[in-house]
Amino acid sequence: MDLKLTPAMLSTLQNALKTGASAGAGVGASAVAGVGATGVAKGGGSFSNALGDALKSVSQAQDASSDLQRKFQTGDQSVSLEETMISMQKAQIGFQAALAVRNRLVSAYTDIMNMSV
Repeated sequence: MDLKLTPAMLSTLQNALKTGASAGAGVGASAVAGVGATGVAKGGGSFSNALGDALKSVSQAQDASSDLQRKFQTGDQSVSLEETMISMQKAQIGFQAALAVRNRLVSAYTDIMNMSV
């Protein structure tokens, strides 16, 4: 299957990326790293606060994605397919990053619990 990107589609994608970056709605490795960097820069930030903020960010991205999907499905002309798909991918990447962190935490906890004292 050959997919051709028209100039209109390209401009829509660029606008969606710009609005996502300026609004801070992007969730992924950069958003999760940004939360960690904020916690480290403050010096008093704890890991649990950073993790909680990251999970809230993932939840907000999923809510925004669901809202865009609902609007697109109902025929709202202000929502494009490209914007909806980008939002869905951002939410999926954020969820995968959160899941990877959770898996690493469980693994570390299991390793610590199996240590002999």
